Amino acid sequence: MRTITYLLAIVCLGLASCTVIRQGEVGVKRKYGKLNPNVFDAGLVSFNPFSTRVLKVPIRTTNQEVRMNLPSKEGLTVESEISILYSVEKAKVPYILEDVGQNFSSVLIMNVFRSAAADVSAQYMAKDMHSGMRSQIEQQIQEKMHESLRSRGVVVERVLMKSIKLPDELSRAIERKLAAEQEAQQMEYILDRERKEAERRKIEAQSTREAQKILAEGLVKEIIELRSIEAFRELANSPNAKIIITDGKAPLLINPQRD
Repeated sequence: MRTITYLLAIVCLGLASCTVIRQGEVGVKRKYGKLNPNVFDAGLVSFNPFSTRVLKVPIRTTNQEVRMNLPSKEGLTVESEISILYSVEKAKVPYILEDVGQNFSSVLIMNVFRSAAADVSAQYMAKDMHSGMRSQIEQQIQEKMHESLRSRGVVVERVLMKSIKLPDELSRAIERKLAAEQEAQQMEYILDRERKEAERRKIEAQSTREAQKILAEGLVKEIIELRSIEAFRELANSPNAKIIITDGKAPLLINPQRD
């Protein structure tokens, strides 16, 4: 019985003296409060549970979501939800733990982010954060964070402004402006259509006038007389009763009845 107890104690001690570092993490041993500069990769790591602890730090890309109020250039407050994608350099993990501690995300990264975001957003109008300039603001925040964190071993991969809520009055003003722009575009479309229709009518009128001019130039006196003779000839040969009125200038075929 005593042997079984010893075996169980040895097994428990062996389990307590090992830890598993998962994929995307690294481990650093801390013995009597002092950090070991060696970094352990994913796998099984043994240690003395009485004097040593293994601190695990993720080095994969981490998504940190933050809600904060951003100041604008005109002094307004813009509610925002922003995601920070960052990772930690493997070789710098012991130094980060020594300088900042395991809570480096809130102590270091979040404070740097809040300062950088406030500095950048204060250079832009509130409406710019809701427009196509959002990507430019994201890029500047990322670069500003990179300047402060790169030497500490933190790589800021992206800063994404997921949602922006403008003040109600400004939102209504933007909506009114967009509606006015749409109305102006619609009116411009109508005017352009009318101009094109007027141009079409003008071209059509010019074509008709030129055709009439060409026809008039071709109607010389001899052709008119010939056409008149042909017309009167057809009338004269017609069996129907008819009355022909003429001014005497046009050629006229007359067949008088004789006794």
